[in-house]
Amino acid sequence: MSSVDEIHEILSHHKPCLSSKQHHPIEKVAIWSVLALLTGITIGLVMFNELVWVDTLKPIIWDPILKDAGVAGDAGYSPQNTAIYTSSMFICVITLQALFRKMELPCDDRMTLALIAWVSLAPVLRVLEDADFFSSEVDWLFISPVIHLHLTAWLVVVAVVSHYLAGKWDSLRGDLAESKKQTTLFTILGLLLFAHWIMLYRPSYAGHAEMGNQLVIAGLIASFTILFFVLTKTRDWPAITRGMYSFAIAALVMGLSHWGQFVITPWQQESGRVASEITLWPVIIVIGIPAIVCYWMYNKGIEDARMLKLTGFSAGVLPEGISLKSWEFEEELVKDHPIEKLSNNALLASPMVIGMVFGQLVDGFATMMGIDFFGYGEKHPVSNSVIVLGGEINQMLGITVGEGAWLFTLLKACLIGLIVWMFVQMRVENRQSHLRILIVLAVMIVGLAPGLRDIGRLILGV
Repeated sequence: MSSVDEIHEILSHHKPCLSSKQHHPIEKVAIWSVLALLTGITIGLVMFNELVWVDTLKPIIWDPILKDAGVAGDAGYSPQNTAIYTSSMFICVITLQALFRKMELPCDDRMTLALIAWVSLAPVLRVLEDADFFSSEVDWLFISPVIHLHLTAWLVVVAVVSHYLAGKWDSLRGDLAESKKQTTLFTILGLLLFAHWIMLYRPSYAGHAEMGNQLVIAGLIASFTILFFVLTKTRDWPAITRGMYSFAIAALVMGLSHWGQFVITPWQQESGRVASEITLWPVIIVIGIPAIVCYWMYNKGIEDARMLKLTGFSAGVLPEGISLKSWEFEEELVKDHPIEKLSNNALLASPMVIGMVFGQLVDGFATMMGIDFFGYGEKHPVSNSVIVLGGEINQMLGITVGEGAWLFTLLKACLIGLIVWMFVQMRVENRQSHLRILIVLAVMIVGLAPGLRDIGRLILGV
């Protein structure tokens, strides 16, 4: 059996991969292509506005957003804007991972937890828009995909100010450095959190005269308390990750307090509907079953994850400079390496995999509950075609319950099972760590965000 040092010595004789600070030619092409595309669109909007905007982008993208934000709400997606959103997300993953790697941004489990918190914030705000909380002048800010761009702007501001105002103490240890770091973060994040409330929530209160303020006030106080508490509990985190995570958790508390206010003093919606009762039992299925699955995954992998962490390696990530080609070439040699022996189970307990599984399962079960038991409809054409097929199978089998959304849930479960299997088997070069985490983020945006929105709507009846 070879030691880790001996394995690394042998692998060092192979051709090394590109440095993490270097861009691959494909990444350079992608970055310049995106810049060229944005430049072309900008020129088109200025010089050929009617062709580019009025006849093309506006009816495909902007009009459905305004329709979704209107009284009727829930405008469906078309094949055209679905293709645009999907390709845009793919391009963003490719280009942003190259830029983030060059900037040496963290891409560990702590960053994953921070991004999960930000993804969860989107459906909390989206459900309030579904309940017609926000005024008609700004409610388009809370419609997908604008809501993700909108929250990205908040995320960037929080990350930048956290890093540049408090990150200078990251390399220092001791109570004095920690005190300066925590005081700075609490001050700047507290101001940003207050601005978040002032800009997004406060203008809408005047439009709901029947709305109480008990939980609104309690939530505002609780959000600042949570901000301080989370900052205290994340003492050893880098400033950028610490700020992102703390702010998102505090903002979640603020948003959920408005959910609670809607429960005790529901306001009339633009459609004239007033929520009559709160339904909690779907949570047992929509949240409970995915939580059980994720708990089993965590228990199965946590010991290997802890052992791997003690070795100084990351699950599934090759050491710096070692290429995937050389790792696979020395298959017999590296089978004794901690990365090979421990990564498969360790990844099951990682926030990346758990976040993907939980989000996709929540989305699947929430869709099934909403369509088969509560009369909601599906907006996405591809998902709707699967549900229609499920309905046809129901008719063939003589099943009279539901519309066939069970097939969508089943396919979701099978798909995420396949993705997880591929994910835990896959090894990536150190320079691909940012790519991996952004792929996970994209999967959560299309799974966790709509799933939590659906369960929120079921609970509040909006």
